[in-house]
Amino acid sequence: MSESSATHAASLAERFAREAPKLELTHPKYVTEFVSYTLHSACDAGASDIHFAVGEDDVQVLWRIDGVLQSVATCPRSLAPNIIARLKVMAELLTYRTDVPQEGRIRESSAKVEMRLSTFPTLYGEKAVVRLFASSERYRWPAELGLPEDVLPELLGLLHETGGAILITGPAGSGKTTTAYAALRELQREAGVGKSLVSLEDPIESVLNGVSQSPVNQSAGFDYATGLRSLMRQDPDVILVGEIRDRETAETVFQACLTGHLVLSTFHAGSSAEAISRLGDMGIEPYLLRTGLRAIVCQRLFRHLCDCAVWSTDVEAKFGFDVPRVRVPAGCDRCAGTGYRGRLLLAELLRPELKNVGRAILEREDAGKIQIVAVESGFVSIAQRAKTAIAEGRTSAIEVRRILGFRPT
Repeated sequence: MSESSATHAASLAERFAREAPKLELTHPKYVTEFVSYTLHSACDAGASDIHFAVGEDDVQVLWRIDGVLQSVATCPRSLAPNIIARLKVMAELLTYRTDVPQEGRIRESSAKVEMRLSTFPTLYGEKAVVRLFASSERYRWPAELGLPEDVLPELLGLLHETGGAILITGPAGSGKTTTAYAALRELQREAGVGKSLVSLEDPIESVLNGVSQSPVNQSAGFDYATGLRSLMRQDPDVILVGEIRDRETAETVFQACLTGHLVLSTFHAGSSAEAISRLGDMGIEPYLLRTGLRAIVCQRLFRHLCDCAVWSTDVEAKFGFDVPRVRVPAGCDRCAGTGYRGRLLLAELLRPELKNVGRAILEREDAGKIQIVAVESGFVSIAQRAKTAIAEGRTSAIEVRRILGFRPT
């Protein structure tokens, strides 16, 4: 952990301890108030995830803020079963099942965000992770996401297509679902009741007015592929599929998009070219990819530098990037010593119809070759956009290396 991150973590921990419930650990209401305080204070701090990690001696409470996990508190391990049980009650899960993973939504009427709970058995007991989603009042429209200026109008234009698949890709926590929801809201705002908009999700993360949303139920045999086949008989115009996870779902998505439906879906992939390669590995025929795919949007979230960041020409601060100078995080009261405030969305949009890209797909080229051909045809990758963001001082070189995991030259 960097010095600034360590300072921020210490600041969070001090504030948490100062404002936490002052009841004795043995008080019958302690766990209830502690859990409630943890959830609400994490929302106020802008956390995206809350981890309750059970160790040999204690329970560690960690928040993920701007993509970085930070410890804010510890509790005696003896409280772990009660803390997890309280979370399960709030999410309407089975408190007596501690040997299997469970997932559910926490229904907290006073909370400012949607909350999803996931529990998982570990060596020392169940670990719980609460994911916090932006409320329905935030990021309602694509224009509010912060997409690059050249990507936004192209994406909005693609939403007027009457068929084909638009895939939103990236790793976990890159904002894929937020972008998919914003696109669906845009469609509903423009079409009103003129189009039938439906979704299949696992789980439903936010309620969308004007969209018929359905949660999958794996235990009942109602999975993505089964649900999608049935939805196609519901006369939809646009279908949102929460995530493409397997070959059967992928095949059904392409069947739907080739029969007059516009399909939006998310997919885990490191780049647009890698998404095409992975779909090919799943068994999707190249001609289906070339014909059915309208576009692939790949996105990443980078921490945005605070105003306190300072310019530097130090070679080490550039981390191998070929730029004249970089801004490096400093730390101040406004950013709690981290040097960063908020996050920066960088995205790439690849269309298979781009010159020579379609041919590379039909020839079953690997992701590296597709990437090269796309860039030669004018495609701007996330790596290129990140380099520009570094040169403009919007984010730091070390942050780009942390997110992308390589050292560009």
